[in-house]
Amino acid sequence: MKEMEHDLVLAPAVRQLEWLRTGRVSAAELAEAHIHQIERLNPQLNVFADFDAERVRVQAQQLDATPAPRGPLHGLPVTVKSSIAAAGYRCEIGSLLHKGDVPAEDAVVVARLRAAGALILGTTNCPEFLMAYETANLLHGRTRNPWDLERSPGGSSGGESAAIAAGMSAGGLGSDSGGSVRVPAHFTGICSFKPTPGRIPGRGHLPPCVGPFAILGAIGPMARTMGDVALFFRTLSGQDPLDPVSPPVAYRERSLDELRSHPIGFFEDDGLIPVTPETRAAVNAAATALREAGFRVEPFRPRTLEQLRKLWRTFFVQCGAMFYAPEIRGKRLQLSPIFTEFLAIAEAAGPLTATELLNAWAELDLLRAKTLAEMSQFPVLLSPAAAIPAFRHGERSWTIDGASVAYFDAVRYTQWFNTLGAPAAVVPVGRSPEGLPIGVQIAARPFEDEVALGVAGLVDAAFGYRPPPIARA
Repeated sequence: MKEMEHDLVLAPAVRQLEWLRTGRVSAAELAEAHIHQIERLNPQLNVFADFDAERVRVQAQQLDATPAPRGPLHGLPVTVKSSIAAAGYRCEIGSLLHKGDVPAEDAVVVARLRAAGALILGTTNCPEFLMAYETANLLHGRTRNPWDLERSPGGSSGGESAAIAAGMSAGGLGSDSGGSVRVPAHFTGICSFKPTPGRIPGRGHLPPCVGPFAILGAIGPMARTMGDVALFFRTLSGQDPLDPVSPPVAYRERSLDELRSHPIGFFEDDGLIPVTPETRAAVNAAATALREAGFRVEPFRPRTLEQLRKLWRTFFVQCGAMFYAPEIRGKRLQLSPIFTEFLAIAEAAGPLTATELLNAWAELDLLRAKTLAEMSQFPVLLSPAAAIPAFRHGERSWTIDGASVAYFDAVRYTQWFNTLGAPAAVVPVGRSPEGLPIGVQIAARPFEDEVALGVAGLVDAAFGYRPPPIARA
């Protein structure tokens, strides 16, 4: 029975849905298998901010009683990051300042999940106010990586990635303003996708994706395969008429011939921050797989990467701290160490003047245009997801090729595409000497989400998810 449950919960979401459609398994049976996996592993991994087994069972019974026609995700057990409003579930953004917050309404994307028939298992842990690449807070504690409990699953969607990697969820929703679905996917060996902002509506994200975060931020799907990620994107994307950054762009599948018409540029590092040898090997292995699939793949690195990164720091770090300043004023003692660490980084950079902010905003548009012009030669980019694999809890510097690499620099490889507002996926490809997963990143031009998804799907088919040993123990 244990082996059968492992086969159920570790199967791709598309296969679980096939079993549900054909009657091989009921929603109640699939839910029960996930409940058992959660009850077995959550005490060690600590991924949930809100989980109630009885609530899950009631949902499953209701879904089994639903007459046809049924939605495309009918009965699929999923999770939602606790910064995306899910009515009736704690969505506290990892902060004591929001302890007990339960939204009365769903975010648009959660409403679409429910309309498609998904079964919501619960909400998952995140760092306080989402401003870290490690998932820990004073409210729910530290989330652990299923590949190594002494290491982080990343942030800010770390609870989500750990749940999916360990078979505690078939897939779900994270959010990403600086790599927050992509770094956790890389750290835990799953797939994820940061879409062009608005392709999956962001209305209902906590806090709202406004100002510079309307460009940096996006809600994105996470799952064990790119086929699952693409299914979530197809089901959940589409314009939200009340969201000013949600474009009227319909989903369009790309054929293999269409995908092959896009030359791919790849680079092993950004020329400034070194990456581990295994990271280089993973990028080259993915490039080889794409060549064998009929793509033109050549070395290419945009010249604007460092400028994009510097602007990202301006908006994410300095503007982020400015946004939170009114809420946290006089409440510093209630903040978690991981958020005060972020504040210290912001305070070292100093406050932005109105002129600096205005100039940065203007530079952003000019730099995006310059980068897109460079990408006309190579409209798809293949690169590392980070310089390192999953780090130990609290670790903040590393030595690579004799050079010291600092915290934000180690994960800079995702930040460029937030500044650009471009779609980017992460797919597991390699392994570190310790056996930790190493992902690669596939990015495309804004609004060409289906291109990034299609190319990433081919890389995933060549490599793909492997379960951490804890998932089958």
